[in-house]
Amino acid sequence: MAVRLLSHELSDLCLGKPALRSLSITSTIAEVLEVLKTSDDNFVSVWSCDHKAKTSYGFESSADFSDDGDDDGDGDDDDDEDDECRCVGKVCMVDVICYLCKDENLVSPSVALKKPVSVLLPRIPGLVMHVEPSCSLLDAIDLMLQGAQNLVVPIKNKLSNKRKQHQKPSPTVTTHKGREFCWLTQEDVIRFLLSSIGLFSPIPAFSIDNLDIISHDILTIDYHSPASAATGAISRVLVDQTSVAVVDSEGTLIGEISPFTLACCDETVAAALKTLSSGDLMAYIDCGGPPEDLVRVVSARLKERNLNGMLEHFNMSMSSIGFPSASSSSDEESITTPLSPMPRSGRHSRSMSYSARMVRRSEAFVCHPKSSLVAVMIQAIAHRVNYVWVIEDDCSLTGIVTFSDMLKGFREHLGTIA
Repeated sequence: MAVRLLSHELSDLCLGKPALRSLSITSTIAEVLEVLKTSDDNFVSVWSCDHKAKTSYGFESSADFSDDGDDDGDGDDDDDEDDECRCVGKVCMVDVICYLCKDENLVSPSVALKKPVSVLLPRIPGLVMHVEPSCSLLDAIDLMLQGAQNLVVPIKNKLSNKRKQHQKPSPTVTTHKGREFCWLTQEDVIRFLLSSIGLFSPIPAFSIDNLDIISHDILTIDYHSPASAATGAISRVLVDQTSVAVVDSEGTLIGEISPFTLACCDETVAAALKTLSSGDLMAYIDCGGPPEDLVRVVSARLKERNLNGMLEHFNMSMSSIGFPSASSSSDEESITTPLSPMPRSGRHSRSMSYSARMVRRSEAFVCHPKSSLVAVMIQAIAHRVNYVWVIEDDCSLTGIVTFSDMLKGFREHLGTIA
């Protein structure tokens, strides 16, 4: 059984994976927003035909794990074909929010949104990597432990001519000479390992404390501190696929400012991030949409700081989803009674079932040091997050367990049976 697990290739994990939605590196941020708001996916892949971009936007080719280049069996070398268009990164709503939080962009968001998407891509090599379908599971885990977040894999089956004729063209699904691509994440690998968890016995039953996979390198912010102080931390945890913990003065975990939650919002959250406290921001981005009293607070503070460009963009967005004019009352102190939250814009107003299933609250998901590895795995997968906070019995925050930490433990075990 263990040998069978090691024999798996990435093509086995790609079964049923949808083709990537994508945009060109020359697309504007406004075009990115349009795709994100009409998609159920939190991320959109960014592709480029400019070969100079390969070393500039977080892309590396996984040459060590490639086959002979003819992965479709047609006798041709597909390497030249692939070089014409490569995935150079990924972006989500959080990238846009953090970008708009910059002072110069708050002054004129309309100008900022006309910039190319390349300004959003982190200059960190290897976050997105191309691999072949024949890449082994062990090699894929190694790449992820080296920092890869997404492994871009060509979908083997070429579209038949008949299917091409009847298929409706999609402007955001990447096809290259009939080939489509999907990508695999740490969550996909963890899910796959969970399906064969018995092979790792007795390790899954051990506590995360005994396995020494609790990381103490965490980012926190005080509940009463300005949320704007966490902007840099949010950008970092987006790359690390973790979250910013919100704590009180005694270090007790109260909640979190999570990229997974922010990704389900729209770009106007940048205004709330710049004007509210961390505690108020958690309430603002919580499930169900921002309370009307906080919308008025944000509007008033934007006006007070003469951020007229963002104020206009914010009020227009709020009005479009049913809020009364947010600028009708600029006196924050007159707001004493919280009002009912209004519905969110974008994809959340399209599908209540999707919203109920995917839009996460700011309440953090936690475990204890004595929790078993398999329990933490199931907890993270059930909530669609890459991490679980670790707290003591008094609710004081002690660390975090991530999918990366889990993969390290599994990789060590797989190495002994390889």
